[in-house]
Amino acid sequence: MHMIINNSSMVPIYEQIMNQLKMAIIQGELAADTMLPSVRGLSGELKISALTVKKAYDCLEKEGYVVTVHGKGTFVSQINPELLKETKQREVEEELAMAITKAYGCGMSESEIRALFEIVMEDRHD
Repeated sequence: MHMIINNSSMVPIYEQIMNQLKMAIIQGELAADTMLPSVRGLSGELKISALTVKKAYDCLEKEGYVVTVHGKGTFVSQINPELLKETKQREVEEELAMAITKAYGCGMSESEIRALFEIVMEDRHD
Protein backbone atom coordinates (compact mmCIF):
# COMPACT_ATOMS: atom_id res chain seq x y z
CA MET A 1 0.00 0.00 0.00
CA HIS A 2 1.30 3.41 -0.97
CA MET A 3 0.76 6.19 1.57
CA ILE A 4 0.91 9.90 0.90
CA ILE A 5 1.74 12.35 3.68
CA ASN A 6 0.92 16.02 3.18
CA ASN A 7 3.29 18.01 5.38
CA SER A 8 1.43 21.25 4.69
CA SER A 9 -1.92 19.82 5.80
CA MET A 10 -3.55 20.95 9.03
CA VAL A 11 -4.32 17.27 9.73
CA PRO A 12 -1.67 15.73 11.99
CA ILE A 13 0.54 13.14 10.28
CA TYR A 14 -0.59 10.30 12.55
CA GLU A 15 -4.23 11.06 11.57
CA GLN A 16 -3.29 11.06 7.89
CA ILE A 17 -1.79 7.59 8.37
CA MET A 18 -4.85 6.42 10.30
CA ASN A 19 -7.27 7.77 7.71
CA GLN A 20 -5.46 6.12 4.82
CA LEU A 21 -5.22 2.78 6.61
CA LYS A 22 -8.88 2.93 7.70
CA MET A 23 -9.96 3.66 4.14
CA ALA A 24 -7.88 0.77 2.80
CA ILE A 25 -9.41 -1.57 5.39
CA ILE A 26 -12.97 -0.36 4.81
CA GLN A 27 -12.61 -0.63 1.04
CA GLY A 28 -11.14 -4.11 1.32
CA GLU A 29 -7.69 -3.19 0.00
CA LEU A 30 -6.25 -4.53 3.27
CA ALA A 31 -7.92 -7.81 4.19
CA ALA A 32 -8.26 -9.24 7.67
CA ASP A 33 -5.04 -10.76 9.03
CA THR A 34 -2.89 -8.72 6.62
CA MET A 35 0.33 -7.69 8.31
CA LEU A 36 1.00 -3.95 8.31
CA PRO A 37 4.51 -2.62 7.81
CA SER A 38 6.57 -2.48 11.00
CA VAL A 39 6.61 0.83 12.85
CA ARG A 40 10.27 1.33 11.95
CA GLY A 41 9.73 0.22 8.37
CA LEU A 42 6.84 2.60 7.74
CA SER A 43 8.54 5.49 9.54
CA GLY A 44 11.63 4.97 7.38
CA GLU A 45 9.57 4.75 4.20
CA LEU A 46 7.63 7.92 5.03
CA LYS A 47 10.65 9.67 6.55
CA ILE A 48 8.81 10.46 9.77
CA SER A 49 9.24 9.63 13.44
CA ALA A 50 8.58 6.07 14.57
CA LEU A 51 6.57 7.56 17.44
CA THR A 52 4.15 9.08 14.91
CA VAL A 53 3.55 5.70 13.25
CA LYS A 54 3.22 4.04 16.67
CA LYS A 55 0.59 6.60 17.68
CA ALA A 56 -1.38 5.90 14.49
CA TYR A 57 -1.20 2.13 15.05
CA ASP A 58 -2.18 2.51 18.72
CA CYS A 59 -5.21 4.63 17.81
CA LEU A 60 -6.25 2.14 15.11
CA GLU A 61 -5.98 -0.64 17.65
CA LYS A 62 -8.18 1.26 20.13
CA GLU A 63 -10.78 1.66 17.38
CA GLY A 64 -10.64 -2.06 16.55
CA TYR A 65 -9.12 -1.85 13.07
CA VAL A 66 -5.85 -3.58 13.89
CA VAL A 67 -4.39 -5.87 16.51
CA THR A 68 -0.75 -5.92 17.59
CA VAL A 69 0.82 -9.25 18.49
CA HIS A 70 3.94 -8.73 20.59
CA GLY A 71 6.99 -9.93 18.68
CA LYS A 72 5.01 -10.64 15.50
CA GLY A 73 3.66 -7.31 14.26
CA THR A 74 0.44 -5.41 13.63
CA PHE A 75 -2.34 -7.06 11.68
CA VAL A 76 -5.69 -5.98 10.23
CA SER A 77 -8.50 -7.13 12.51
CA GLN A 78 -11.59 -9.03 11.51
CA ILE A 79 -13.94 -6.08 11.07
CA ASN A 80 -17.44 -6.39 12.45
CA PRO A 81 -19.90 -5.43 9.65
CA GLU A 82 -21.92 -3.31 12.10
CA LEU A 83 -18.77 -1.45 13.18
CA LEU A 84 -17.90 -0.90 9.53
CA LYS A 85 -21.37 0.48 8.77
CA GLU A 86 -21.25 2.73 11.84
CA THR A 87 -17.85 4.07 10.81
CA LYS A 88 -19.03 4.86 7.30
CA GLN A 89 -22.14 6.59 8.63
CA ARG A 90 -20.05 8.68 11.03
CA GLU A 91 -17.81 9.79 8.17
CA VAL A 92 -20.82 10.76 6.05
CA GLU A 93 -22.30 12.71 8.98
CA GLU A 94 -19.04 14.60 9.46
CA GLU A 95 -18.79 15.47 5.78
CA LEU A 96 -22.43 16.59 5.64
CA ALA A 97 -21.90 18.74 8.74
CA MET A 98 -18.89 20.39 7.07
CA ALA A 99 -20.90 20.99 3.89
CA ILE A 100 -23.77 22.54 5.86
CA THR A 101 -21.37 24.77 7.78
CA LYS A 102 -19.83 25.88 4.50
CA ALA A 103 -23.27 26.57 3.01
CA TYR A 104 -24.27 28.71 5.99
CA GLY A 105 -20.93 30.48 5.68
CA CYS A 106 -21.81 31.34 2.09
CA GLY A 107 -25.06 32.91 3.26
CA MET A 108 -27.40 30.10 2.20
CA SER A 109 -30.62 29.66 4.13
CA GLU A 110 -31.81 26.33 5.53
CA SER A 111 -34.42 26.03 2.79
CA GLU A 112 -31.78 26.70 0.11
CA ILE A 113 -29.52 24.03 1.61
CA ARG A 114 -32.40 21.51 1.69
CA ALA A 115 -33.30 22.34 -1.92
CA LEU A 116 -29.68 21.87 -2.98
CA PHE A 117 -29.53 18.57 -1.12
CA GLU A 118 -32.67 17.38 -2.96
CA ILE A 119 -31.17 18.38 -6.32
CA VAL A 120 -27.96 16.50 -5.57
CA MET A 121 -29.96 13.44 -4.45
CA GLU A 122 -32.02 13.51 -7.66
CA ASP A 123 -28.84 13.68 -9.75
CA ARG A 124 -27.60 10.51 -8.01
CA HIS A 125 -30.68 8.59 -9.16
CA ASP A 126 -30.14 9.44 -12.83
